[in-house]
Amino acid sequence: MSKVERIEEEVSNLSASELARFREWYAEFDAVAWDKQFEDDAAAGKLDAIADRAVREHRLGQTRPL
Repeated sequence: MSKVERIEEEVSNLSASELARFREWYAEFDAVAWDKQFEDDAAAGKLDAIADRAVREHRLGQTRPL
């Protein structure tokens, strides 16, 4: 059995309150991981083309207020 399969099994056996606590923990864990990945991608220049396009479209009047 793989590590992921073991985790799946453990999660499926949690009580309702334990599952709620796990969801809260995982949401925070995932948000921190996503933020780090975003920061790493930005620092590496992976988002530059997207940002340049957005600025260009805005300057051309091709955007609308949110």
